Amino acid sequence: MAKQLKVALPKGKLLPETASLLEKAGWGLDGYTDGARNYRLKSQRFPNLLVKMFHERDIPIQVAVGNYDLGICGLDWLEELMAKYSASPLVKLRNLGYGKGALYMVASGSKVAPSIEAIQAKREIIRLVSEYPNLAEAFALKNRLRRFSVFPLWGAAEGYPPESAELALVAGKPGEQNLKPVSDVLDFQACLIANKNSWEREDLSQLLSSLDVHLPAAQTPSLPASARKEPSSGSYPVPDVDGKVIRLALPDGHQQSPTCQLMSKAGIRIDDYPSTTGNRRPVSHLEGVSMKVIRPQDMPMQVANGNFDLAITGKDWLTDHLYQFPSSPATELLDLKFAWVRIVAVVSKELPVESIAELRQLYAERSLTVRVASEYTNISDKYARDNHLGVYKVIPTWGATEAFLPEDADLLIENTETGSTIARHNLKIIETIFESTGRLIGNKNSIDNPAKAKRIREITEILRKALAPPPLAKGD
Repeated sequence: MAKQLKVALPKGKLLPETASLLEKAGWGLDGYTDGARNYRLKSQRFPNLLVKMFHERDIPIQVAVGNYDLGICGLDWLEELMAKYSASPLVKLRNLGYGKGALYMVASGSKVAPSIEAIQAKREIIRLVSEYPNLAEAFALKNRLRRFSVFPLWGAAEGYPPESAELALVAGKPGEQNLKPVSDVLDFQACLIANKNSWEREDLSQLLSSLDVHLPAAQTPSLPASARKEPSSGSYPVPDVDGKVIRLALPDGHQQSPTCQLMSKAGIRIDDYPSTTGNRRPVSHLEGVSMKVIRPQDMPMQVANGNFDLAITGKDWLTDHLYQFPSSPATELLDLKFAWVRIVAVVSKELPVESIAELRQLYAERSLTVRVASEYTNISDKYARDNHLGVYKVIPTWGATEAFLPEDADLLIENTETGSTIARHNLKIIETIFESTGRLIGNKNSIDNPAKAKRIREITEILRKALAPPPLAKGD
């Protein structure tokens, strides 16, 4: 392989088995492990091979645009891209025999799951939620739903039916969430994909042959019925939410611990949060409040569209939402003063700039497009426009954003606490855009609703008092 070839490998759940396959194939990749400190890997066997680690969802996009010749990802993410961009120059070369799962369209299990025919007959709008919005839309079109709306999510789609959506497209077994399958959508497993131009023009034979001898003899994209993990029909009750009940969204992930601490300090007991069983409907003694656990990234939109009256999310995600929808009814009510991070502009340490002004001048002199990679697509777009970066494009990412510099992006908009991860990847911060903490946000219409306004004010004040420092004792 005289010409350099580039391969995109997945982080996350596919990493252990992918690492095992490549070890058997003799690629000699050092550092391809969970918690890797370096996203760029060298191959001892193939010296002209450049390997980089990405979030799995980013890999089909990176291969499609030609940044990488080969990639390994789940068929689900390949099909999600192709469902919207069917002409993408991608070729699926091999099923790899691991990472098996299935996508199901599910409905609430609190009653008999509707049939496809019953859904087709409905005249009201059917709300579908998913991390796979393109496949969800394809499902709705294929099944000729009369009226439907698709809401893209960062995750936790299983928590939305029935209050916030009629249908959810979910992967695998979502846990005890009281869901029932309506339809199988896709069986998937890990697969090897190639850029079509690379497949036609480059010599990939050595790489492929090193893998083929270690793959299962029979490659089939379908799973046997016994291997499918169907959604559970668990026993968690779905609350009966009337027009006076306050619907509060609580965060999952790393914001759970500080949220629990604040709630405890405020005297609010929440049972089964965080949950060891996957329950996304914790119970509180707060009268007139219904709680659900969702992703902080999704909260501003869900509050804006009326699915929740209140939510706890970061200022970063609220800001990103408001930059896209300036007239949104989602608004900040209270700074909760936890989960502090800086939103920063980041470049490679090798780039001879120390400020955004110097970056602008450098790329203007070279007549180059500035590639901006970020999970915060709207913040990135506004930042590029406000700083007059000229011709630029924003590259949406789903994590591991540090991997994009310098080969696949020129500028990152990222969050950081200490900056240590950024420095470890040979990157540097050239500007702090703003600081973000956890915020209580609300829907303006709910706040103005006479049936809810008083309760919303009470909850806000309970949390505000919990944030106040204790009074000084006499003599202090």
